[in-house]
Amino acid sequence: MSKIVTAGEMRAIEEAAVARGATWSGLMEQAGAGVARVALEVLGNPAGCRALVLVGPGNNGGDGLVAARLLHDAGVQVTLYLWRRSDAAGDENWRLCRERAIPEMRSTDDPQGRALQSVIADSDLVIDALLGYGASRPVEGELATIIATLNTATAQRTRMNSPFVLAVDVPTGVHADSGAVLGDAVRADLTVSTGPLKRGLIVYPARAYAGELRSVDIGLSPADLEGIMAELIDEKLARSLLPPRPPDSHKGTFGKALVVAGSVNYPGAAALASAGAARVGAGLVTLAVGRSQVYGPGRLPEITLHPLPEAEWGVLGEAAADDVLAILGNYQVLLVGPGLGREKATRAFFERLLGLQSPRHRGQIGFRIATAGSEKAAIKQRPELPFTVVDADGLNILADLIHHPETAEVVPATIWDRLPHGRCVLTPHPGEMRRLLGVEQIADHPVDVAKDAAARWKQIVVFKGATTVIADPEGRVRVNDGGNPALATAGTGDVLAGAIAGLIAQGLKPFDAAALGVYLHSAAGRMVRDELGDMGALAGDLLPRLPLAIRALKQVEGKGEVRL
Repeated sequence: MSKIVTAGEMRAIEEAAVARGATWSGLMEQAGAGVARVALEVLGNPAGCRALVLVGPGNNGGDGLVAARLLHDAGVQVTLYLWRRSDAAGDENWRLCRERAIPEMRSTDDPQGRALQSVIADSDLVIDALLGYGASRPVEGELATIIATLNTATAQRTRMNSPFVLAVDVPTGVHADSGAVLGDAVRADLTVSTGPLKRGLIVYPARAYAGELRSVDIGLSPADLEGIMAELIDEKLARSLLPPRPPDSHKGTFGKALVVAGSVNYPGAAALASAGAARVGAGLVTLAVGRSQVYGPGRLPEITLHPLPEAEWGVLGEAAADDVLAILGNYQVLLVGPGLGREKATRAFFERLLGLQSPRHRGQIGFRIATAGSEKAAIKQRPELPFTVVDADGLNILADLIHHPETAEVVPATIWDRLPHGRCVLTPHPGEMRRLLGVEQIADHPVDVAKDAAARWKQIVVFKGATTVIADPEGRVRVNDGGNPALATAGTGDVLAGAIAGLIAQGLKPFDAAALGVYLHSAAGRMVRDELGDMGALAGDLLPRLPLAIRALKQVEGKGEVRL
């Protein structure tokens, strides 16, 4: 189950399921059973294993009690540590634990946490079922003592004396929506979401507390989840997006991509972006670059070249746009922006290429834009541009046109209307997103930022970061959980932009190509990290690993649960 939900959405899903005939007790039994199943996977042979279950006052604690009972029945020696859990009368799951004589301890009898420290030291597994996805208050008092005791016991981990920590739904102390840490939080090795993943888990700082993420089925039907528009890009989804590679294919089968990139200051961006498109399987990639930059560094010999006229040494100008527009009909996708520069002449090139100039300055070539009056005849003569990926300096030029229009021949309010809706993929990192939005800080959740931007701009948005979010104008969202310091180096975004363009060239819809491109880029990054380490890796190291990531994805067996 790869859906991602807010706390409010999860409550609504559960209420809808009950309205359709499910019961609260049945949902809790399913949730606890899923937690117990994962816990047994962690423990392996349960004989002789010891588990401590930290039980809180609400439904999260109820899930923990179900898991405790089922682990006990499987042969695990279980101890309950109860915090603010009221008397067992009327609590069926607690009663069933008492029927089995599962040992109990109460936090009120252990104000300094010494007994808790002792039982943690004797445990192989600790299950955190203190607070669930509804928690929003700062951690303090007894709860702070419990969390600090657990974290201290597991801070210096060794295989011999530190228990494995499994959190139910969210680690206690983590805000399920924002991913904020409410003063302190349990540091889990594994977080098991009961039902869809809670969206706070996929962003930092919460992501650093959650460990591995799993999602277990609690008996929800597809109808219960049909309104949820956000989902995780897992192996199953990514594999379903891979374009076919028929045995009787030829290079034309897999499309042609045109990359406009590079300048005198950033010659390597052109090589990385064009190679990224080729390494994900595009049939032919052409690099359109200024004539002085044709022999730039790192060019793959398989990349064809289209030299462009320059306004000055290493800088494209408006005349180059006509050159590009004249050949675009031969390509399925255009990538523009990596390393392009932001000189005045380059801005004019970009405006003309994308048809952003005001009507009196437009030629007869550009995007086909629905306008009225005297332009109708001219519109019919303009060839429609292919799908377009705008990255790096292309985004910075857009931001300049919107927020610094003094020298631009464009009306800022109409820029997004001049671009054909849904045909562009914009790939900002946080700095570029701030410039595009004209703000100093982006305080909202990245899912909300990407969704709002996609709706406002009417384009596909790839909001890059440790957690990358892909959104479309209709409100669909896909999220890649791939924080990796090996990717925090110059040029990796150029490779990603090229990969997205290469997948569009092969016939994928832009939203699907963006999601698959992000997944493959992240998977290649994990290979680089595992092989070379997370320090000193270069963007170019991703390129030979993109085909390996595709091959690995094709070979993976499907799983019934999400595993990251």
